[in-house]
Amino acid sequence: MESRIEIGWLFDFYGPLLTERQRELMTLWCEDDLSLSEIGSEMDISRQAVSDALHSAQARLEEYEKKLGLLRRYRRITDGLQRCLTLLDAEESDTKGEVRKVIRELLSEEET
Repeated sequence: MESRIEIGWLFDFYGPLLTERQRELMTLWCEDDLSLSEIGSEMDISRQAVSDALHSAQARLEEYEKKLGLLRRYRRITDGLQRCLTLLDAEESDTKGEVRKVIRELLSEEET
């Protein structure tokens, strides 16, 4: 299982694809930071039922990422843009050429 932060990222991207109940459980766990027992009390289900439902939802989120790769794509683009900003902030003599190179790489990756 991936880290709670990583699952939170996946939930941000793919949460709308989950069932309403899965979204509610994931919101309580990821965003409200409730324990399994607290979620169980709030939803009137057992701690084990919460755990099983969260594992199922997490597996679905991970499967969506494997198939669609939106989080991976987002990170690749934002990393490239951050590299461009770093180059522009450095104000070195060949900054424009380096920024162009990074942008062209990003665009090339998006086209394939």
